[in-house]
Amino acid sequence: MSYLNTTEVDSAVVSLSTAYPSLCQLVTLLEPSVEGNTCHALRIGAAPTGTRDCAVLIGGVHAREWGSCEILVHLAADLLEAYHTGTGLGYGATSFSSAQVRTVLEGMDLVVFPLVNPDGRHYSQTVDPMWRKNRNPAYSHGPSCVGVDINRNYDFLFDFTTAFAPHSGVQVSEDACDYQVFHGPAAFSEPETRNVRRLLDSYPRTRWFVDVHSYSEDMLYVWGDDQDQSTDQTMTFRNPAFDGQRGLAADRYGEFIAKDDFDTSVLLAQRFCQGLQGVRGTAYTPKAGYDLYPTSGTSDDYAYSRHLVDPSKGKVFAYTIEWGTEFQPPWSEMSEIIKEVDAGLVRFCLAALQP
Repeated sequence: MSYLNTTEVDSAVVSLSTAYPSLCQLVTLLEPSVEGNTCHALRIGAAPTGTRDCAVLIGGVHAREWGSCEILVHLAADLLEAYHTGTGLGYGATSFSSAQVRTVLEGMDLVVFPLVNPDGRHYSQTVDPMWRKNRNPAYSHGPSCVGVDINRNYDFLFDFTTAFAPHSGVQVSEDACDYQVFHGPAAFSEPETRNVRRLLDSYPRTRWFVDVHSYSEDMLYVWGDDQDQSTDQTMTFRNPAFDGQRGLAADRYGEFIAKDDFDTSVLLAQRFCQGLQGVRGTAYTPKAGYDLYPTSGTSDDYAYSRHLVDPSKGKVFAYTIEWGTEFQPPWSEMSEIIKEVDAGLVRFCLAALQP
């Protein structure tokens, strides 16, 4: 077996919805990609839609991180087959009983969106393996300047030149020719990010969000703009009094997160890492996104921040997985990483459902 191409990822999602019609529904995303590809997700669960809290899992955001799609496709297939046959799941030295599989599928909705950026993946697999962004030519000045980094295009401190300290090193750019982290002309300028926002809006009982990326062997929780702190509620992304100060380590500013939310964020990240490590002993690190590097406009910070900006929205504990140690490992290694991350995600779901 090898990495799936764009058509094969989508076909796998559609096939699962056909094979298990009583356990999942095909979700057609509202907007096609810039190049006209229709995107699909799966809503998985044994209970009627909307009657359980929901976890939204997305992947395939950065084009060159090929294995993220396979991780989510395999997770969906494994859970559906195990529930349908009444068996457990085994991932290396980690196993889950049939009762634990039932707990996940009967206790929550799982919305799995394996391929957020089909245009970028196709380009990465056929032209430029290290391509990261989407393929939107609207803001470019030539073929080398095509595309927006989808994971800098969400509505969280999008105006980074105002929000961050000048020497923060925040990993984002206003330059359309930036090969890596051009954030686009405005938050949600891209159909790919609008599709993710639409999923969150369509499942108002979403309580957990995971964006699958590579690489660094980490499980990242919020925040990504600055160090976490739980003592000063005025230090928040919504307070313009702190514009120009964010992003520096060991200074006065830290992004506020309530202590209970911080503790829950850390606990679920730890449970993911424990589940993953049980497969073959690989140790991932649970840590705040900022501890990798400072960012703005990312999916996890946006997902968690929604309830703070608009109290009518539910609180979403949000994460970014950074699997592996290279973007496109040999398939023999990627197949082991898939087992590891899927074991971690099942453990994460079980921990999330605990009172």
